[in-house]
Amino acid sequence: MGLSKVRRRIHSSPDRQLRFNLRDWPVRRLSRPVLVLLVAVEIAALVAVAATVTLVPVTGQALLWCALILVAEVVHLEAAQGIERIRELGAEGHPHMHLQSIWIFAGLLLLPPPLAVVVIVVSYTHSWLRVYRRRGVAHRKVYSAATVVLACTAAGAVLHLGTGGWLAPYMPHVDGFGGMITLLLAGAVYFGVNYVLVVFMIIIANPDKPGRNALGNPSDVLIVLAAVGIGCGIALVVTLRPWLLPVLMITPVALHLGLLLPQFQLAARSDSKTGILAPEFWSELTRRELVRAERIQSTAGVLMIDIDHFKAVDDGNGHLAGDEVLRAIAGAVQGSVRAGDYVGRYGGDEFVALLPGVGREELVAVANRINAGIGALEVSVPVVTSGKPPTVSGLTASIGAALYPDTATEYTTLLHAADEATYTAKKSGRNRVVLAPSGALGVHIPAQVTAEP
Repeated sequence: MGLSKVRRRIHSSPDRQLRFNLRDWPVRRLSRPVLVLLVAVEIAALVAVAATVTLVPVTGQALLWCALILVAEVVHLEAAQGIERIRELGAEGHPHMHLQSIWIFAGLLLLPPPLAVVVIVVSYTHSWLRVYRRRGVAHRKVYSAATVVLACTAAGAVLHLGTGGWLAPYMPHVDGFGGMITLLLAGAVYFGVNYVLVVFMIIIANPDKPGRNALGNPSDVLIVLAAVGIGCGIALVVTLRPWLLPVLMITPVALHLGLLLPQFQLAARSDSKTGILAPEFWSELTRRELVRAERIQSTAGVLMIDIDHFKAVDDGNGHLAGDEVLRAIAGAVQGSVRAGDYVGRYGGDEFVALLPGVGREELVAVANRINAGIGALEVSVPVVTSGKPPTVSGLTASIGAALYPDTATEYTTLLHAADEATYTAKKSGRNRVVLAPSGALGVHIPAQVTAEP
């Protein structure tokens, strides 16, 4: 479980946005109660680490088990980073329930406390770098990791008492009905400590919102409970048959890709025709990403992609052919953006893309790459009229680009500026990219043609 984002309005300007300044760090803008809780929890976590660091000797076997858990954890997060990134961004004002607890709880059951802490640190560092692409606020991730350290310490105390005074590894000493009760209590304590600390932080950081909003969806609790259960199974397998770990790894990956992904796609109402994000959900993600960009003093780019003369393709080849072309274009756009970017259907033959953390040059470069990918398409289509070619090629697009906060600082204004830039691209001859100028207000601004194939 991780601390989700909390809305705090801050003032930014293009000249401040990229400047490294200690005064601009998000932690400097925290209220006193939030800062006190943040520091208290982190100090408590450090004390817990110091108090347990010498309890259990670090053996060669423990190092091997730690390496196995770390490799499995990294592979799991790499496989599921796309859906996890969207799930985390969608957890606005709620605890973010994730499946990292699988590996963390397994580490608690198997490893000496210092190595269990290593698993926590690697897990949160890797997710911040690779899953969230350093777009998360660092002090929130540190706080979340500290709450997990305290949760593991409390759960470890339960395991120590429930096994008659044994220390890690606990799995060889957990057996029978008493062992089952001990594991259940340890899992409940692990979840409870983490959950309470995260929810309490969300409540005091959002004094203007009802406290019940911070509790999250009750069904999400099942995600953490499932993670704890799988973590027990992994610890048992590592203890008895470590060579079976790759087989058991299928379970968490399948949970992410086989269950959470379809569930989230349904909630997101993915566009049925193209498979990319539906307009409403893309808009929701973009608004949240702009809030995050404001909070961490970063940037975000928006691309509006309008297919040139698509009506002629649709009318000349039939609607079935038009649908095939739209699907191919969606795939070309998706394949041209960066990992972590969001591509959506805007309506008809228009597509949109959100590029977090992008600069002006890279934004234009990605837009040109999209145009080149669309231009290279040769789409096989059903022939409904005699004499029509079986493929559609030679497609082009007019692309308008706008950059937060350089172009605008508000969602509607930014999108309108990108739309105006698209209109300029069409008026300028189509098949090109236009970047909206700095300080655009989104109302008939004469953008400049910045790039074309």
